[in-house]
Amino acid sequence: MIRFLLVLAPVLIRAQICPATGLSPWALNRFHRLITFGDSYTDESRLQYMIDHNGTAPPPDTVLPESTLLRNWARHVATDTGLDLQNYAVSGAVCSNHITPRPFPLIHGDFPSVLEHEIPAYAYVAERDAKYDESGQPIYEPPFDSTSTVFSLMVGTNDLGNIAFLTDSQVAGKVLRDYTQCLFDALDRLYASGARQLLLFNTVPLHLAPQYANDTLDSRDATRYWPEKPSNRTAIAIKMLQQTTSVNEILRYQTPYEVLVARRYPGAHVAIFDLWELISDIYADPAGYLDRSILTKASDYEHHCDVAGEHCAYEYDHEHPDSFMWWDELHPSGRVHRVIAREVVQALEGRFRYASYWSDGS
Repeated sequence: MIRFLLVLAPVLIRAQICPATGLSPWALNRFHRLITFGDSYTDESRLQYMIDHNGTAPPPDTVLPESTLLRNWARHVATDTGLDLQNYAVSGAVCSNHITPRPFPLIHGDFPSVLEHEIPAYAYVAERDAKYDESGQPIYEPPFDSTSTVFSLMVGTNDLGNIAFLTDSQVAGKVLRDYTQCLFDALDRLYASGARQLLLFNTVPLHLAPQYANDTLDSRDATRYWPEKPSNRTAIAIKMLQQTTSVNEILRYQTPYEVLVARRYPGAHVAIFDLWELISDIYADPAGYLDRSILTKASDYEHHCDVAGEHCAYEYDHEHPDSFMWWDELHPSGRVHRVIAREVVQALEGRFRYASYWSDGS
């Protein structure tokens, strides 16, 4: 084991240097575009478009509006840095519907997934400009500069939640390893389309979210996202903690293996953003991140709805949104999205606080 680490160490030291230029591959002034995939933590209005159009996805190149509820981290990043944002995330999405399909009657099918819906929606743009070799295989000519475009993937909240792994509702025989493998399958698809700057987020500490928390005052017996929630909050929080920590540990070790040992992405630069640590830091020190003019706990949330989702109201009449860590039972507040955006910008600069970097410069 020691011999392996000694062999690997020089590769890790060089991971922040681009062999072709001698410069770091992660520097904000290198980037012009951010392309995002994920779930409701990133979506702006793609799912709403599908609801409004009988389940039909937006045509390629459709420019969708921002969310009217709150501005998410990706939009903040784009606004703060001037990056062009192309957002393919869909609320309710999982990594693959072959692992954790979740029905959504309003679009007459399952929630769209990253692997079967979002990336194909993006890939159409790459494939329409493809040329073909003598055997008929496409030769991609991506419609972007691969060195100036960052591709991000933030998904997992639904994969590990109710109607999925948390409630043993996944496809028979599927395990957490299938979910993490799906993340790399998604990166495979993006890499094949020409992506070379890949930003992957690990999972948030969902056991702290009011929907899953073991907190007598702030967790809920039932929510609009989980009307049939069991009463044993302790069991729910413990299982969620086990799942998210297990997934993050897999990613912690699998990522350097795939990039440096298996050399799965030659010439690519992969960063893992530690969303778990950032959200945990906010929870542990809310005064350091939130406006504490209103005395609230980190587990409080602002937007309350009944189980049917028909009657909703804001705490304090929406006068103190920056005091809350959570917007509702499951989603971060607008203030937390701004904090995430701030740290993502730092990660794009190549700073190490919440990001780990791996490069195969071949």
